[in-house]
Amino acid sequence: MEVLLINGSPRKSGCTFTALSEIAGELEKQNIATRIFQIGTKAVRGCVACRQCSKTGRCCHSDDSVNECIGLIQKADGVIVGSPVYYASPNGALLALLDRVFYAGGGAFAYKPAAAIVSCRRGGAASAFDALNKYFTISDMPVVSSQYWNGVHGNTPEEVRQDLEGLQVMRTLGRNMAWLLKCIDVAKTTVPYPEKETVRQRTNFIR
Repeated sequence: MEVLLINGSPRKSGCTFTALSEIAGELEKQNIATRIFQIGTKAVRGCVACRQCSKTGRCCHSDDSVNECIGLIQKADGVIVGSPVYYASPNGALLALLDRVFYAGGGAFAYKPAAAIVSCRRGGAASAFDALNKYFTISDMPVVSSQYWNGVHGNTPEEVRQDLEGLQVMRTLGRNMAWLLKCIDVAKTTVPYPEKETVRQRTNFIR
């Protein structure tokens, strides 16, 4: 089993990476392989609403990391998305990536356990955390919890390492993710996935 951890920070080894690494360490103790996907500093274009992805399951734009990310999530058993908090919301480049990843490939992510984590200096964590979780809850993905809201505080990796409660929350999240993945693995032979209704209902409020 493998969990994909998406580092939504442009800083490869910054605060978000520090928190994700704490989770990865706990997952590996539970014999769950991990892979950290760094979105990096290259531009990520926003969705242009062309809807071509509905035919292919891939974004029509291949000049950034969106399609690579879709493929990695499809191969993974679980996913954790981490972001720094900018203006009480996640990194804009990460949101641009996730908009396209989930619009193009979200139908293939169903029943993969998922979680979000955020890293902030002081405030804005709750709203950023909420924004990230909405990608999972619209895609039939079980959301993995911890003992508190999934965030760390600090302005540098060194300060994050001093946030003992935050790091414990990360470790608990890692153990909870491992537990759920193992439960799902055992249940595959005895408990079928939920049956989906054949027709997707959509209600428009302006007619």
